[in-house]
Amino acid sequence: MKKRILIINTGGTLSSVDSGQGLSPGLSSREILEEIRMVSKELELETEDFCSLDSANIFPDDWAALAERIGQACRDYEGIVLIHGTDTLAYTASMLSFMLQNVPVPVVLTGSQLSISHPVADAMENCRCAIHMAASGCAGVFAAFNRKVMLGCRTTKVRSMSFDAFESTNYPNVAEISALGLHIHRELLPKKKGVFRVQPGYSDRVFLLKLYPGIDPGILEVLRKQGYKGVYIEGFGLGGMPFVKRDFASAVREAVEEGMTVLAGSQCPYEGSNLSVYETGLLALKGGVLQGFDMTAEAAVAKLMWVLGQTGKPDEIRDYFQIDLVREVDIP
Repeated sequence: MKKRILIINTGGTLSSVDSGQGLSPGLSSREILEEIRMVSKELELETEDFCSLDSANIFPDDWAALAERIGQACRDYEGIVLIHGTDTLAYTASMLSFMLQNVPVPVVLTGSQLSISHPVADAMENCRCAIHMAASGCAGVFAAFNRKVMLGCRTTKVRSMSFDAFESTNYPNVAEISALGLHIHRELLPKKKGVFRVQPGYSDRVFLLKLYPGIDPGILEVLRKQGYKGVYIEGFGLGGMPFVKRDFASAVREAVEEGMTVLAGSQCPYEGSNLSVYETGLLALKGGVLQGFDMTAEAAVAKLMWVLGQTGKPDEIRDYFQIDLVREVDIP
């Protein structure tokens, strides 16, 4: 019996057409299926349209609805492919990794830098990779792009125009396509830690803040007064924050004391943060900051949103950030 794979279309460049006012999603899942059926004859492919949006217009409520739909589809399909625009694909892949913990089938996000209707597009190859990863039986949330498969929670878009648009940051690719076919590194796959259930709760009152020399610490008080519950701060180097002239470290401590969750990482995309090395980091730690270590910015924001959707208790929030849930972080 052929494996059943569901392809869910959300739009993005892969399904784009020229609208006369720039490229915008226009192809339906049925039209996309006509293009890709030829690459997966041994599988039973089915499609459905979730939405038709540029991924800049996909919001957290869409993530929750996608998680619910994927949770339903897991009962009927051996794998799921999610066609998605590239601009926010890494955010969606990260959030679905948390909302779909212990997912029993492969869920593979993909997209393209050129529409599938373009004669030299990368869309067909990306779909081929995603479909065959979805048929692999390797459960988890992944992103497939440019003949490689990455953990969804480790995926980052690093190039705006190249076909090699994504990288797996601080974690190896879990699979690659070569002359030997699709080779999966099974030791790198997420481990099942419990029963599967969709956990779509989230808080959208989260802010991403990148430090720069001379930043006014008062921004944290502004955010708190606007109702933000959490902030992910990209600090300098290993995650350091200034405390001379403009005392950002003290402002962080005050924000934590007022009930805000502050997560800190590094602006450097590789090797991660360690706030225990320098005084600029230790002062932040003493003020109650949580460490992001080597998480991507997308995963850090998604995890913070998701955790704050599960609990508002400071001790429980801290516990969540001291464990690796879906291989999103390497905690020293």
